[in-house]
Amino acid sequence: MPIYAYRCGSCGHAKDVLQKISDAPLTVCPSCGAPAFSKQLTAAGFQLKGTGWYATDFSGRASAPAAASDAPKTEAASAAPASAAATSDF
Repeated sequence: MPIYAYRCGSCGHAKDVLQKISDAPLTVCPSCGAPAFSKQLTAAGFQLKGTGWYATDFSGRASAPAAASDAPKTEAASAAPASAAATSDF
């Protein structure tokens, strides 16, 4: 539920009130009883936190292809270093 700031135009009494959006606005001042209690325009009271969404997240460019080093190795390529080490002379 949002918090609304009210101020009396007659006596200057100010109060923050927790109300549903569907509730009718208050009009009678709780301090002096005058029908001059009205909502005040205030800054929004929320913060955006986290990584969020950015304009660059979906730029329409295709993603870069995987690098050659990320490709799976074949059996012949992985067996070659082992056989070369076995036949070396000291």
